[in-house]
Amino acid sequence: MIWEQLLSLKRQGDTSKRLRKEQNETRLGFEVDYDRVIFSSAFRSLQDKTQVMPMPISVGSKKEFVHTRLTHSLEVSVVGRSLGRIAGQQILAKYPYLKEVHGYQFNDFGAIVAAAALAHDIGNPPFGHSGEKAIGNFFKQGPGKQYRSELTYVEYQDLIDFEGNANGFKLLTESKAGVPGGLRLSYATLGAFMKYPKASLPKKPSSHIADKKFGYFQTESDFFHEVVAEIGLLANPSNPGTGFFRHPLTYLVEAADDICYTIIDFEDGINLGLVAEEYALEYLIKLVKDTINTKKYNAMNSSSDRLSYLRALAINTLIQDAVEVFIKNEDKILRGEFESALLDKGKYQAQVDDIIKLSVDKIYQCDEVIDKELAGYRLISDLLEMYSSALINIKNGNDTNYDRLLVKSLPENYRSTEGSTYNILLDTSCFVASLSDSAAVHIHDKLMGKTV
Repeated sequence: MIWEQLLSLKRQGDTSKRLRKEQNETRLGFEVDYDRVIFSSAFRSLQDKTQVMPMPISVGSKKEFVHTRLTHSLEVSVVGRSLGRIAGQQILAKYPYLKEVHGYQFNDFGAIVAAAALAHDIGNPPFGHSGEKAIGNFFKQGPGKQYRSELTYVEYQDLIDFEGNANGFKLLTESKAGVPGGLRLSYATLGAFMKYPKASLPKKPSSHIADKKFGYFQTESDFFHEVVAEIGLLANPSNPGTGFFRHPLTYLVEAADDICYTIIDFEDGINLGLVAEEYALEYLIKLVKDTINTKKYNAMNSSSDRLSYLRALAINTLIQDAVEVFIKNEDKILRGEFESALLDKGKYQAQVDDIIKLSVDKIYQCDEVIDKELAGYRLISDLLEMYSSALINIKNGNDTNYDRLLVKSLPENYRSTEGSTYNILLDTSCFVASLSDSAAVHIHDKLMGKTV
């Protein structure tokens, strides 16, 4: 892979080439990507989607702040921008022609990573990580398995392994009436967004991180391959024709996400009393022992100030470490030979693993998280069953008045019954995935007759 191709400013529908040296410096193409994501309705809905902890959390009589998908995404974007800028400086130093001939600046790398990081969770369903599993379970073991015979193997795999990353690519790129090309992001940003540039089959054909999950549904296959061809991603021999190695900047997007959920989810757990402060601070101090100002730290009287100080140091420490690993392995990354996440090869891997293990035990498996996920499973399954049944009945001509009323309650762009069974089921899944936590609860209550 070569950087001048990977940094393509092309957008869906372009008929002429966009050159970096001809860009308006007051509104660069990569910065436009960021703006388009942040003003999109799909991004705004993240304000009411669970990150880890349900919201709001009551601790005694006091309500504590916890991160939503939106606040998490904003923080990942900030960290990603720093990662991209620092790495960009070193890439331009190594390949000066990128600046001298093509006009690229180090801020371009930061802007691409920031925009892709901002969008990284845009396709995730409500109710945290269990939302994807709930949709998949509906088709694999629930009422949705009745449609198996009407689907190809790969179409069925798209549904039983419903993937937020693939749904995100769909949201960012799908054409609608009067809106061709979705958000029309630059292909460089779309490339950096694609964590797993492969189809749902074959499933995990290798141990390479690009093969861990999948990144596009069959409905987006043609455009996915157009993006891949433009930015020059290398074909992955473990899944020929349908899988590719990552865009190098994807590693930085992933690192930004890993840094934030490792440190900030941990901070949420401490603030909520799920992790004892003394115990937690010890974990963080191990991570920042080389950079901590002990005098400054000991002068802080407030536990929240101490925690904020350690959090900032920890994030900066991991940013520097991730960039170091990225630059050290840049040649391997360009050849598709770097097979793991950056933090997995960093010098702080053991400390990060310790924090994650404690978070899994004390935070991710606490009663409130489990209760939220259980409720989410039932809500998602019920909504999928009602809507998919009504749409398929209309498609097959055996619909009832209730079916017709139910479909009228859907947004107009999800009402079509003219496509294949796969298209109808995927669109219904994407509609449910688009709902915020509160919207899913409200619609479910309404359809169950609990509210009028």
